[in-house]
This record gives sequence, structure tokens and C-alpha cells, in this order.
Amino acid sequence: MALGAFLGRFALMFNTRHARVARENLERCFPELTAERRSELLKENYEHYGRMVLELAHMFAPLAGHFRAYVQRNVAIEGYENWEKAAARGKGVLFLGSHIANWEFAASIGAIKDMPVTIVTRRLKPQWLHDWMEKVRLSVGVRATYQPRTIPTVMKALRDNGGVVFVMDQYMSPPMGEPMRLFGVKAHTLAAVAPLARRTGATILPVLPKREADGRVRIIIEPEIPLTDDDKADNQTLANKVEEWMRAVPGQALWAHRRFKDVDWTDRIG
Repeated sequence: MALGAFLGRFALMFNTRHARVARENLERCFPELTAERRSELLKENYEHYGRMVLELAHMFAPLAGHFRAYVQRNVAIEGYENWEKAAARGKGVLFLGSHIANWEFAASIGAIKDMPVTIVTRRLKPQWLHDWMEKVRLSVGVRATYQPRTIPTVMKALRDNGGVVFVMDQYMSPPMGEPMRLFGVKAHTLAAVAPLARRTGATILPVLPKREADGRVRIIIEPEIPLTDDDKADNQTLANKVEEWMRAVPGQALWAHRRFKDVDWTDRIG
């Protein structure tokens, strides 16, 4: 924890493009905070990145089984009964995720606890990194499907009563992304989750990872989000949940990502 925080503060000193993006995002999303408090949040955020880098380094350990053992020691899961209830329906589960705390831990502990987990993600570069990450994920039982051709794998996972992880805290360009209110402005956000749940009968379960003060990560599976008959309204409900998390643990969110591309901040509500 201490070394990771030091590494994060050291990285922040260089004021890279990512640091500038994070600073700008915090200024725009939290205008009600003082400049001093936003600076503190930026430092906390970079301390979080430093800690996460050291956590993810365990995925590159050459010892077989090391990452699984590390996750089992350092990650706790809460709300498992919500998964059991949803799985009992036999229609599969759509996990609403985000890049808060350590998302790799969230998928890994779920798979270790016998949840069939498939993550929807992008291919990594270079190829050796992609291959290594895929191997480590599979070693704990996490499968992946890669954009843009994800639907066949997603549909099969749901037919097999598995769980599919979608994240909604990143910019998503059209046609997969649609404008939704986030921090008061319309930002392009993944719009596939609610329609997919309605089409398949899958349950939507929000999952929030949080790093505690002692360094352990707690994965909270929250109660299901019920659907209405309005896809746009339901997707906005999901976006609201992600914003709720980002406000609750702002120091652990991914502010260094260009989430608010093509946003008109003069259109802000609230």
C-alpha cells in the first residue's frame, strides 16, 4: 500500500496527458468542491493507480497458481446470495461493472467462487501481453470475448446460465454508445445492456469493487436492477448507478480515461 501510493505520487509529478485528463475530469464533475479538495482527490487517484499496478503485477508471476492464491488471500466477496438468486432463474446474468478499484479482481474472485464469468473487453497490444493476460485469466476461470464480435459468445454464455460482465464507465462511440446523463451532461455510454437483458431474460446485477484501508479489495454484488418497458430509461438507470459509485469512491475511479469526449458542458444539468 505504501509503495504503491509512492509510485502513484511520483508518476503524478510528471503531469502527463493522463494526469491532465484526470485533473480536467475532476474539475468538471465536481465543480462544487474546492480546488484544494480536487487536488487531494487527484493525488488519491494516482495513489490508487500505483497500488493497482503492484496488484496487477501478481498476474505476471512465473509461479503456477500464484495469482489465484493471491486473489483468494486478498479479495473478499459480498452479496453472493444475489448471484445465487439470479442463477436460480436459469436465464444468465449481466454483471454491470466499472473500472473502479481493481476490476480484474472482481472477475477473478467471481470465477474462483464458481460463477461462470465472461468479460466483454478489447484486445490488448502488443500481442504477447494479450496472450499472457488471457492465459492468466483462464487460470482462474475467467473467459473473455473481444469487441467488436462479442454477441455469439455473450448469447452462448447466457444460454449456459453464465455471467457476462459489461462496463459502463467508458466512452462508447455510436452505434453501440448512446448519449446518457452522467454528472449532468450527455456522454456516449454503452447502450446494449438493458435491451440484451430484456431480449434474453437475464438478470442485471451491479458489482462494485472497493479497496479497503488495509489494502484488501471487497467485491460487492448488489441486488438486481429491475427493468421497465423502456430501454432508454433502463440504460439511464444503469448509468446513474455507475455515477453513484464514482461519487462514492472517487479516489478509486478511472478519471485518467477520456470519458467525456464530444460533451457539451454548457448543457449541464445540476
